[in-house]
Amino acid sequence: MLRKLFISLAVIIASVSAANAQKTELTLSYGAYTQMDATDMHDGWKHVNSAWGALNAGVNFKVAPKIWVGPSYTFSSTTTKGGPDHSNIAYHAVMLNGRYHYYSNSIVSLYAKLGLGVEFSYMQPRNDDSYTKSYCAFQIVPVGAEVGINRNVSMFGELGFGAQGLLQVGVKIKL
Repeated sequence: MLRKLFISLAVIIASVSAANAQKTELTLSYGAYTQMDATDMHDGWKHVNSAWGALNAGVNFKVAPKIWVGPSYTFSSTTTKGGPDHSNIAYHAVMLNGRYHYYSNSIVSLYAKLGLGVEFSYMQPRNDDSYTKSYCAFQIVPVGAEVGINRNVSMFGELGFGAQGLLQVGVKIKL
């Protein structure tokens, strides 16, 4: 009974949010030092190198004057240190993000962001079958800044922690 109520409530909120969505934006970014590097999201494998960062893509919908909500996808990968057991790991994270703009002027908009989802670590050992492990993915951004280049394109930078990176820079395209 409680499960049905929760699902019904989620569908109603999603429907109202979609109906109220005034604007849509596409985000593309690069993030350095991810949650996957900082925590053991590689099934306890030894001698794992640091990942090169993360590529992020998302779609956000404006649901209120200062609030944007939308899904994102993050990709990163790494290897283990050389030798006969040299192996690869691919990280795939899917999250739902919420963003609140707390300050704006004609040049810059400052915001906070929170994301929550799942991360899949695709383990590819050289001498064994590949397999996937899943982990909780999150992104916490207390300080994000967006600067408009023109009416449809802006650049942004975020300082936070999670699957998308400790320091993230990218571009937003308003559709």
